[in-house]
Amino acid sequence: MASGEGRRRGHDLVPLAALINREMKNEKLEKPTVRYGCASQSKKGEDFFLIKTDCQRVPGNPSSAYSVFAVFDGHNGNAAAIYSKEHLLNHIISAMPRGLGREDWLQALPRALVAGFVKTDKEFQRRGETSGTTATFVIVDGWTVTVACVGDSRCVLDAQGGAVSNLTVDHRLEDNAEERERVTASGGEVGRLSIFGGAEIGPLRCWPGGLCLSRSIGDMDVGEFIVPVPHVKQVKLSNVGGRLIIASDGIWDALPSEMAAKSCRGVPAELAARQVVKEALRTRGLKDDTTCIVVDIIPPDNSIQIAPPPKKQNKLRALLFRSKSKGSANKLSKKLSAIGIVEELFEEGSAMLAERLGTDESAGQSTSGLFVCAVCQVDLASSEGISVHAGSIFSTNTKPWQGPFLCGDCRNKKDAMEGKRPSGVKVV
Repeated sequence: MASGEGRRRGHDLVPLAALINREMKNEKLEKPTVRYGCASQSKKGEDFFLIKTDCQRVPGNPSSAYSVFAVFDGHNGNAAAIYSKEHLLNHIISAMPRGLGREDWLQALPRALVAGFVKTDKEFQRRGETSGTTATFVIVDGWTVTVACVGDSRCVLDAQGGAVSNLTVDHRLEDNAEERERVTASGGEVGRLSIFGGAEIGPLRCWPGGLCLSRSIGDMDVGEFIVPVPHVKQVKLSNVGGRLIIASDGIWDALPSEMAAKSCRGVPAELAARQVVKEALRTRGLKDDTTCIVVDIIPPDNSIQIAPPPKKQNKLRALLFRSKSKGSANKLSKKLSAIGIVEELFEEGSAMLAERLGTDESAGQSTSGLFVCAVCQVDLASSEGISVHAGSIFSTNTKPWQGPFLCGDCRNKKDAMEGKRPSGVKVV
């Protein structure tokens, strides 16, 4: 009996090349379809967006394709938003190690996003312009969605069944107590605008500068405690797919996340973005630049799948998830994971580079044998690199001579962001 079973197994043996070919075909068949739509209404001309659906992890290999969607909401001018749109993606890609397979590439992506955001901020500030911008940057690779954000432009996931969750964290001083504590600990002051007679009005702001946000790209006139280090979250959808809504605060100041998702259910992405903008304008009017991108991640066997309107019994559930707090968002994400809709792969929001760039003895070593700065990717001689962990009270690394390493400029920027020294950039 056993020998007969063994013979059947032997008869079923498949050559390795055929197995590899089969796996490649299965991967191709299981890859979802990505469709998108975008709409905007301009008030100040400071909103910009990026859509790029032909990116490739391996140049020349279509099976390694991924898509990028981003929204940049500028303030104090549009220069920072334009610069980020034009350079942020390239800076992220340049921070990725070479020759990685897909799974390793996805695991390396969060750290590359941090390096790319910080490098974009550093390079823009060198231009001497005082503009700033939010940035919500989304990478869709198959069923895996990775989101990095600074500021208050939000990315929302509308999963099948009507469950809505935020994949970003709003960095508004008014709503984020942790960020208020970090800014004040780094040397900034948080308070409202004072008018004649001592009365305080408006939202909480950071002084000097009066910015309502605690994280952004640019804003060199405000202070380095307004950091460009993004909150990063990576999730994997189940094979039923889902819808992403990426938008500037012109949408979110008018519509809660659940209402925005509900307003465009039942229509394809191409029309859904227009519907969300239309609903925001109907609710609040055009008081700010308003930009929305809707991305549908659709199972390959249902290329026209559209999320159905929520059932009546989901109304109470929607009310329970209305809270915008980080704790509620995390609880919702865990519940979604538990029922097989979303698997949370990674989430980190620390503003400290020593924590975000990690501990890796070989990190930052180039093929030439030289080391490279983990942020700006410049080559470093062995005597030039400064460990990101050296002298950091926030690092748990007991070997500060280990990588990743920073160049002198990036180390100065790190120290300034942590309040250890004033910013080296002066506004004339």
